[in-house]
Amino acid sequence: MSEVLVFTQPRKIDFDIVEDRALEAKEIRVRTQYSGISAGTEMTAYRGSNPYLSKQWDAKNRLFLPSDSPSQPYPLSGWGYEEVGEVIEVGAEVASLKVGDVVYGTWGHRTQSILQEEFASKRIKPAGLDPILAIYSHIGPIALNGILDANIHVGETVAVFGLGVLGQVIAQLAKLSGARVIGVDLIEKRLELAKSLGAIDWGLDPRQGSAAEKIKEMTNGRGTDVTIEISGNSKALNEAVRAAAYSSRVVALGFYQGDAQGLLLGEEFHHNRISLVCSQISNVDPALSHRWDRIRLIHTIMDLQAQGSLNLRPVITHVIPFKQAAQGFQILDETPDQALQVVLDFSQQ
Repeated sequence: MSEVLVFTQPRKIDFDIVEDRALEAKEIRVRTQYSGISAGTEMTAYRGSNPYLSKQWDAKNRLFLPSDSPSQPYPLSGWGYEEVGEVIEVGAEVASLKVGDVVYGTWGHRTQSILQEEFASKRIKPAGLDPILAIYSHIGPIALNGILDANIHVGETVAVFGLGVLGQVIAQLAKLSGARVIGVDLIEKRLELAKSLGAIDWGLDPRQGSAAEKIKEMTNGRGTDVTIEISGNSKALNEAVRAAAYSSRVVALGFYQGDAQGLLLGEEFHHNRISLVCSQISNVDPALSHRWDRIRLIHTIMDLQAQGSLNLRPVITHVIPFKQAAQGFQILDETPDQALQVVLDFSQQ
């Protein structure tokens, strides 16, 4: 038997027991070692603000529609998309994996999972990489996809609004792309971490004055070549637009909840001819899709970590036993200034 985490209602967590079944010929069984908690999308399910909880998603027309029967009502079982585990059993026809291999992927906060060989064989942890770092197999590609959408060039100035987990990864990737990077965040610890890792050249706290106005001063009035907004706050998105140079790009990665209060599209967005791009992991920019796909994004993040170009271990601030998962979600919900990446450890009871 295995256990799976369940959101029973907003801010309430429980565990269900799942009966094991026999493997089919091309399947493997994985015992989870680590599972990362998403501080963005997953927290919208934990808090109850995710649109799937209140509306019906019309997949054919790609519209959210008002409905008394939402697409994903509570209880929500098996959320989580940053998992790492050890292969403990293989099906009769599995040839590319063996017991003891460590694989990563998305199978939710659960003690065990059955995966298809085709899926798992493309997600074997690189030799020498600390297993806990393989949790970045999803949030890392989200960041890298945002970098592709940003289309950064060497010598450009990039501002990253929001230095949570995703922002920390993006700042490091923007630096690797040859940019001068400005980090913007309300939490001093996040600015300090990004500076200590060499991910940002300057850090700005919006409480000390308009970040956009300071960025214009720092760039002799030009503004940023690319601005990447990750916080999911509409006012921050408006400030990111204000910081951007004339006819430049703002990439929105944040998962914005509710009405867009404070987004003033008739001001700098309109007058400065800003291009606002939504970056979302379900697809790569069509112009790049003949070369880039999800698995290449994943492998690139893993390889950059393995070779030391990405330093993401310091972004993990809490490692908590799986059965104490409620504490991890509470930390992220109530004291976000104290945490970045929270990881559930399945070896601790």
